Amino acid sequence: MRMADLIVKKRNGQELSREEIHFIIDGVVHEKIPDYQTSAFLMAVYFQGMNDREITDLTLEMANSGDQFNLSGVDGICVDKHSTGGVGDKTTLIVGPMCAACGVKIAKMSGRGLGFTGGTIDKLESIQGVKTSIPYEQFIRQLNEIGMVISSQTANLAPADKKLYALRDVTGTVESIPLIASSIMSKKLASGADAIVLDVKTGSGALIHNFDDSVKLAEEMVAIGKNAGRKVRAVITDMDNPLGMAIGNALEVKEAVEVLSGRGPADLKEVCMELAVQMLHLSNESLSEEECRRQLSQSLANGSALRLFKRVLKAQGAKENAIESLQISDMIVEVEARESGYVSSFRTDEIGRACSLLGSGRTNKEDTIDQTVGIVLNKKQGDYVKAGDILARFYVSEKSDVAQAESIFQNAVQISKTIPERKKLIYKIL
Repeated sequence: MRMADLIVKKRNGQELSREEIHFIIDGVVHEKIPDYQTSAFLMAVYFQGMNDREITDLTLEMANSGDQFNLSGVDGICVDKHSTGGVGDKTTLIVGPMCAACGVKIAKMSGRGLGFTGGTIDKLESIQGVKTSIPYEQFIRQLNEIGMVISSQTANLAPADKKLYALRDVTGTVESIPLIASSIMSKKLASGADAIVLDVKTGSGALIHNFDDSVKLAEEMVAIGKNAGRKVRAVITDMDNPLGMAIGNALEVKEAVEVLSGRGPADLKEVCMELAVQMLHLSNESLSEEECRRQLSQSLANGSALRLFKRVLKAQGAKENAIESLQISDMIVEVEARESGYVSSFRTDEIGRACSLLGSGRTNKEDTIDQTVGIVLNKKQGDYVKAGDILARFYVSEKSDVAQAESIFQNAVQISKTIPERKKLIYKIL
């Protein structure tokens, strides 16, 4: 086989065989194929796409390119959850404890933030003392004893994905549904969970802005999971608005704790409940969704979800009372509305970028972030504001580019004279 021939084959819209896909992934991982040919292949896929069988084979080859996490030592069904990324998305910190308090084993391997999207591991590491690199023996023991683990991905988990993503990021091929689907699902399959719930974001703050494309991505990922013998469900949720009020690592942890305490923003609570219902239902399909919702609501009302979250943090090294003493910047800048009217819409990705300029995000994976900074919204879509009212509070540091962040934020918030139509939070479940 020659890589040049396979590039031409895909460029011409032809179907690649399983053996040909294996040849490509093996060559990428073992550096037998130069980056310029791999980049050409990615561009061919970007323009010509792949059919379901090709995408499944690509995903399985990527999943098999490194470590396979063995969860056979866990007593019970293990459920994983993945979000395609967004702004203010702290759902893992909420739905995991809710489900684990109801008896579900939550085996969660998470990533770090890049660009305008936040990462669960960054949020978790804003809690003093917490360790996210969990040895395998502790991972299994903690799952059996507590019911939940949140860890960073191992260095050799789906290494083919790391190599392909690094090239996609610099060759304009990130927004390809076959490549996004195989990237996400290769890591989920290698992580070993029995069931997976996918939170597929759609809107201005999502990787995929168009609803129809979001549905297509969700369908591809569900098909991949089922073809690999896993239970998979996808929930398409809104990301035209930041989720909740807090954006930034420690601030988002604080808001997650508020929800686990029975408080918190209504939009965040609604999305978390739907995701948790799907996770609990996948783990035990003899339960009705109504019964799942009742049990999950009880876990918040009786405090069991919050207690379980604290047990997870303690097991992973958190200091005593760590969530009560989160380090949040005491330098606050209030951003005021320039005109009166209704908050009609957000450019959510731009709000995420404004938060990154304060120091909460990365441009490169190696960048250091400031977990104490961020944005807390004071107004949401549909709220009426008068000129001079506070739109948001920026929690900043001396290194924050406040002026640029405020300019981007102001341009990202649209104010109109008429009440906007409120968007759905949950669009579709597949």
